[in-house]
Amino acid sequence: MVDHMTSDRSNAYGRVMQTMADVGPSKLLPSEQERLREAADTLLFCESVEADALLDATRDAQELIDRLVECGRWSEARARRLSEDLAACGPQLVSR
Repeated sequence: MVDHMTSDRSNAYGRVMQTMADVGPSKLLPSEQERLREAADTLLFCESVEADALLDATRDAQELIDRLVECGRWSEARARRLSEDLAACGPQLVSR
């Protein structure tokens, strides 16, 4: 069973948006902000953990986040928080 839109997911989305606002253009190019926003939107509105769009969005966002750490623009701690918040935007498996 998969959860649908929940307050936890919308709160995670808010944290992603706040992180992007906090770091702003000094740490993220406009194209990078757009990629992360698209990933968060896709995850938030996706209803299935198996959806191709969810997998593509997750992969693209994680590649970007990894590159931000590798080039020294982001700390590992900030990148890990963003990755966790992005993941929390998406549907989670729920036990009955």
